[in-house]
Amino acid sequence: MGFHLGHIFALLTLAVVALASHAALPVAQLYRNSVLPNTQMPKAISELLQPAESVTEDKSTSVEVGNPGANKANYPIIWRQATDNHQLPNAAALLFLEKNIRPGTTMNWPFARNTNTATFLPRRTHFSLEPSSVQANTIKETIQDCEAPGFQGEEKYCATSLESMIDFTTSKLGTSVEALVSIEKEKEAAMFMHKYTIMPGVKKLEGEKAVVCHKQNYPYAVFYCHAIKQTRAYIVPLVGADGVKAKAVAECHIDTSEWNPKTLAFQVLKVKPGTIPICHFLPNDLIVWVPKSI
Repeated sequence: MGFHLGHIFALLTLAVVALASHAALPVAQLYRNSVLPNTQMPKAISELLQPAESVTEDKSTSVEVGNPGANKANYPIIWRQATDNHQLPNAAALLFLEKNIRPGTTMNWPFARNTNTATFLPRRTHFSLEPSSVQANTIKETIQDCEAPGFQGEEKYCATSLESMIDFTTSKLGTSVEALVSIEKEKEAAMFMHKYTIMPGVKKLEGEKAVVCHKQNYPYAVFYCHAIKQTRAYIVPLVGADGVKAKAVAECHIDTSEWNPKTLAFQVLKVKPGTIPICHFLPNDLIVWVPKSI
């Protein structure tokens, strides 16, 4: 009998320790652990979470919402029409053909660090803004963009929590997924426009569908997530002219037959819709969900 009681006591002790450790975790992380227990999350996702005790219930002072007007720069540049290129002066540098994803290819790529540090917050948090302020207008733009219809062939959703991002992702890809960040660098580049060369070790990811989540400007973290079919994704190792190494995610769109002929990608690459896959590096600080490699 003593053996059994001791055994039960040990189990109860372990249970209490487990509950105590879980209590220190954000609810979002607990949800992720339950739905995607075998998926390792990049640091960029962990930084979006806050323990409940660190959240302020009412934030009535002025708040930061990111760079005004920067939301559109986060959208998939391949759908932009050529007339919009003045809004994205460095967008063309991110576009290329699939055949160029090979060691030795050198291009100038704009990998700017995203200064939007907003984290996920509970919906009970309140903010106070002047209706006519720049911040209020930026928030309005984000809401309008999230409520607008998706592009041709695009399944979109604006995630305001890690739980909703996971739910959207798993509804499109299943639960055997992995999360990547669009760009990982050894250290921050000194220049915005930097010359990189593709190194050996390019990795083609599984499947022909991915979910890409672009961070929007808002008082708390909001991600414009979209799932595009008939795509191929690659992890591309790079080395800068200054020797700094990086890894970037490249996305190639296989079928472009229904795209607008005036789309920026066709103008830059001098190709016609439906003739050849069009690829682009994903802008900085995006979260990319792909089927897990077997």
